[in-house]
Amino acid sequence: MDLNADVGQSFGPWTTGGDPAMFQLATSVNVACGLHAGDPVTMLDSCRAAYELDVTVGAHLGYRDLAGYGQRSLGMSFDELFGDVLYQLGALDGVAHAVGASVDYVKLHGALYGTTIHDAEQASAVVAAVNAYDPGLPFLGLPGSELLKQAKEAGHPVFVEAFADRAYLADGTVVPLSEENAVLHDVDAVVERAIRLATQGEVVAADGTVVALRPGSLRLQGGSPAAVEMAARIRAGLEACGVGLESFA
Repeated sequence: MDLNADVGQSFGPWTTGGDPAMFQLATSVNVACGLHAGDPVTMLDSCRAAYELDVTVGAHLGYRDLAGYGQRSLGMSFDELFGDVLYQLGALDGVAHAVGASVDYVKLHGALYGTTIHDAEQASAVVAAVNAYDPGLPFLGLPGSELLKQAKEAGHPVFVEAFADRAYLADGTVVPLSEENAVLHDVDAVVERAIRLATQGEVVAADGTVVALRPGSLRLQGGSPAAVEMAARIRAGLEACGVGLESFA
């Protein structure tokens, strides 16, 4: 099982997230590429840390929205989004190359992640840009999403992720963050869900429905106050159950 975490989201003097610890706990890291969060120095530090710890680097692509942290949906044209995806990929890949690392997959962030679950046009712009840059680059995303459907049709390897700390709906999608109780904060409950996802391939939805999921990766939350403790306990719990940990990519 892969454990992925968002990193590299600091900007200038503003520091966010528990990156030093998360690099030790994750097997893959989604590095912000400078448009929704991050900056060149933070990208460089993140890629260097990942390389030194043998952690796989993924490009965390978002809308051009630093002020809104990429959480606001933007009605971008195909060409605008195509260009922004290429810009982010090229920037992170160049930085990674400079320290001996490489960009080995892509994952979307925030509102762009949510929009491309159902929006075929925006999903097609992302897939077209990634395909133009590297037609073999894997995608990590939500099962059943328009993004993964189009990526697979274009010949990209696709991998499914699951969220141990998010409430699920009966259709296998996550409860929107705008709704109450969308995020689980009880560490014991989150660890239990992570183990169940990894060993049984299922999760209990908010209405009690047991939903079958076969994730190739579990997302480690990096922004909450208990994020590092939660990530450490998830990793320890999986290892105690005999689950091998390695990057999907």
